[in-house]
Amino acid sequence: MFRTIEISNPQFETDNLRFITVKSPNLKGRGDICLFIPPGAEIKSIPLIILLHGVYGSSWSWALKAGVHHTAKQMIQSGKIRPMAIAMPSDGLWGDGSAYLPHHQLDFEKWIVEDVPLATSEATTSITNESPLFISGLSMGGFGALRLGIKYQQQFAGISTHSSITAVDQMKLFVEEPLDGYKQKDTAEESVWKVIQSCNGMIPPLRFDCGTEDLLIEHNRKLHSQLTEAGIDHQYHEFPGGHEWSYWQEHVKDSLLFFNNLL
Repeated sequence: MFRTIEISNPQFETDNLRFITVKSPNLKGRGDICLFIPPGAEIKSIPLIILLHGVYGSSWSWALKAGVHHTAKQMIQSGKIRPMAIAMPSDGLWGDGSAYLPHHQLDFEKWIVEDVPLATSEATTSITNESPLFISGLSMGGFGALRLGIKYQQQFAGISTHSSITAVDQMKLFVEEPLDGYKQKDTAEESVWKVIQSCNGMIPPLRFDCGTEDLLIEHNRKLHSQLTEAGIDHQYHEFPGGHEWSYWQEHVKDSLLFFNNLL
C-alpha cells in the first residue's frame, strides 16, 4: 500500500521495539513509527494503541523519555493487562508540532488514522484489521487523540489522554509558529468540544487526566465541565504534578488499564 516501507531487522532490535519508516502520500514524504510488540505475541489481532507525542518530540519520545514499552511489558507479564502493541508515530515533524491537523498541503490527520495502522500491520503479523484500536497521547498528542478518536469513532474503541491541549489556540503556549498556520476551513475542527458537538455528543469510551500544577489544568477542567453539563459519559481525574515527563511516565499506566478494561 506504500511506495516504500523500511522495517528494522529483528536481529538487531532491542526491548521489543521495532522501527518503521514509510513514505506517506499524506505527508508527501517519509514518516517514522516506533512500535512496541509484546514478547511472545504470536497470536493474531492483538490490540493496538496509537500513542501520540507532544510538541518538540518525535516517534522515540514515549519510549526513550518515559519508558512506556518497559511499563507495558511489566504490566503484561504481571497479568495486569493483556498483550497489547503500542504504535508511537511522529506527528509529521512540522515546525514545533503539527497538532495532528491537516495544513500546509500536508495531512497530518490522515497520516495518523490511515497510514499508521496500515504500516504497523505490515510490520508484524500480530496486528491485523481485526485488532481493537485505541488512541492516547500527551499535551498536543492529547489534543490529537481526543479530536481524532472522537471524529473517527467508528475506528477507535477508546480514548485516554494526559495533560491535553483542548483547542488549537492553546498551541501558542508552546510553539513559535503563527497560529494562523493551524487554522481549519471549518473552525469546529480546532476545538475538542466543538468536534464533540458536531458528533451530537456521541463519543467512544473516554478518560482524561491532568496534573494539578499543569499550565493546561483549567482547560481540562472546562472540558470536563462541558461534558458533565451535557450528560456525556466520561472519566476525568486530577493528580499531583505538572506538565512533565515524570507525570506522563506514571499515568500512562492508567491509560493501559483503561484500554484493557474495555476489551
